[in-house]
Amino acid sequence: MVRYWLRKLLVIFQKEILVLPSRMAVLVFFLLLLGLPLVSDDPYLLRILILTSIFAIFAASWDLLSGFTGQVNFGHALFFGVGAYASAILHKSAHLPPGASIPIGAIAAVLAGLIIGIPCLRLKGTYLALTTLAFPIILMGVVFAFPSITGGELGISGLQRLARSNQANYYIHVIAMLVLCTSMWKITDSKMGIIFHAIREDELAVKAAGINTTRYKLTAFCLSGLFAGIAGGLYAHYMRIAGPSCLEVGLSFQVVIWCIFGGVVTIWGPVGAVFFLFPLLELFRFWPEYRMLMFALVILIFLLYMPEGIFPWIRDKLENDCPRCKVRNHAARKTCRVCAAPMH
Repeated sequence: MVRYWLRKLLVIFQKEILVLPSRMAVLVFFLLLLGLPLVSDDPYLLRILILTSIFAIFAASWDLLSGFTGQVNFGHALFFGVGAYASAILHKSAHLPPGASIPIGAIAAVLAGLIIGIPCLRLKGTYLALTTLAFPIILMGVVFAFPSITGGELGISGLQRLARSNQANYYIHVIAMLVLCTSMWKITDSKMGIIFHAIREDELAVKAAGINTTRYKLTAFCLSGLFAGIAGGLYAHYMRIAGPSCLEVGLSFQVVIWCIFGGVVTIWGPVGAVFFLFPLLELFRFWPEYRMLMFALVILIFLLYMPEGIFPWIRDKLENDCPRCKVRNHAARKTCRVCAAPMH
């Protein structure tokens, strides 16, 4: 049995991963993250990468909703904040361990996705984006209105971390990020993901094909809320506090910047963007007066030459689409790896 599964994994590795540079790059990314603590156990470095991993889940969840279905959400911090606050309240009031409070907080974020999705599905474009922007602001008012439950401006502090040691925390958060982001990528690569993408391109044509687009868009809201809620719960327990900063409008716009910089409709593009931009912003702390200016210049320069995102730009240089079956191939191939059609 073990030999069978090893042989099957080897076949998948050869036929699915080694055939494309982008997938090989993701594999190297996995190995580097998992092997980093063996090279350096610097607490500051591990802390930056843990926070980066949490925000990578958050960014990928925005891409799952807004990138693939076209339902632009300018209030994505709502799901993050609901996951953080629900997990924190359950941990402090019901004395649940983090391993139980985080999943329940994620379910609360799913319910938030339902509450938002049902009225917002009647809207499109700018109206949808502005409406979603209002929900985190409303929830912020609720937080300030019930300080006995939410802690008000001070938030809920004194939360327990998932593990005591830095290395254990690192591996928990990084492995969670890799598993969750891979799950989101598999969702977008499935039949459901194809329908999501079709809704983004031409919703009327999808309706004409007999597909219930409302159900699929609501599913996208719930899935996005689930993953963003997990990210919020992980953030609250790692920082040991759930406060109003989890619902800030700036956080909602920051995730949009990450996704556009990395490349929407990719899942791994936003993840790579967070791993590039979040440590870069931390590096700019050495120049506090010019920190945001330098950060904005970096984003503007990259987007000026790579308007579709840095990672799609790199991928298009290394890979081509088959003119017949549309499967991606290495740019150096002369024939398609699937249908053997001439690539040029």
